[in-house]
Amino acid sequence: MDASHAFASAHGLGRTHRHPVFCTVVPPHLLDKAARSGIARRADAALRTLEHDAALRTRRRITAVRAVAPTAAASAGDDPHRTIYDAQHRTRLPGRKVRAEGQDPVKDATVNRAYAGLGATYELFLKAFGRRSIDGAGLALDASVHYGQDYNNAFWDGSQMVFGDGDGDLFVDFTVSVDVIGHELTHGVTQYTANLEYHGQSGALNESMSDVFGSLIKQYSLDQTAEEADWLIGAGLLGPDVSGVALRSMKAPGTAYDDDELGKDPQPATMDGYVKTSGDNGGVHINSGIPNHAFYLAATELGGKAWERAGLIWYDTLTGGELASDATFADFARLSTAAAVARFGEGGAEHQALQKAWSTVGLG
Repeated sequence: MDASHAFASAHGLGRTHRHPVFCTVVPPHLLDKAARSGIARRADAALRTLEHDAALRTRRRITAVRAVAPTAAASAGDDPHRTIYDAQHRTRLPGRKVRAEGQDPVKDATVNRAYAGLGATYELFLKAFGRRSIDGAGLALDASVHYGQDYNNAFWDGSQMVFGDGDGDLFVDFTVSVDVIGHELTHGVTQYTANLEYHGQSGALNESMSDVFGSLIKQYSLDQTAEEADWLIGAGLLGPDVSGVALRSMKAPGTAYDDDELGKDPQPATMDGYVKTSGDNGGVHINSGIPNHAFYLAATELGGKAWERAGLIWYDTLTGGELASDATFADFARLSTAAAVARFGEGGAEHQALQKAWSTVGLG
């Protein structure tokens, strides 16, 4: 037994969270465009972020297993156990502890937004799906803010959340969008459940799960119906001179931004536009637009609060134990349709909504 497997065995860790991946909310293809900018400050900030992310991905691949078991006491009841750290513009984690569970808000708005975002994520999974934290057992939620210098990303590193402040040009503070916080923490849920491999279609499903639940967290916190939601991921995150509204749109993939330097949002909405690429781990941030759109279609077809029916179906599919780590879009379409039948009955509105949604995106 190698060292990583020995660690996992000793701590009761199964295949579902033995090998956490490094997941960022901003895709490398977007930062790569920015790194070619004629604006020196923008290009430099994007290039530094790209280089830093690449180094962290490499470190993740060659490190056996970082402590993915809880590093702080898990919540004993149904309340979260949150700790926010200030990295003080360094890259050494976690940084200085600045707010713990139950403490009053501090003067730093970034700290308070991170604290609230962790809480909103915890509440959605608990109240809507009966899940206690991302591991289902009350795992403590840690986050570090003010990471690096002009760092243009946020990420889940397998054990905690990390937020950059952005450069103020391409991106602003990454805690401003609660769906971004929920997106990254959902990578942790996926890590502890289906553990979808981070490349190709399984990787795009991994990204899509984070967009789906990130959007649901925002909708839940705002008490919005599917019709009232904007279905945008990262709204308010783009800098003042960027032509766009968000990182991604689940309602209309491919329309989130169209900028002279960053180019046009490359996400397809259906399999007709599926992108074959060796970049971005096989296009995980691009082709995720297809299952994203399927969820949007199903949720709006059903109407009401999206977490109550469509969200439950997606959660059942992710956590039901039948979704393989190398699942394809077709696998997820089949299993989610079966999950709709199992929970709500054959031939009902939920079953029909799933069939219609997957057919519309070319997977029916």
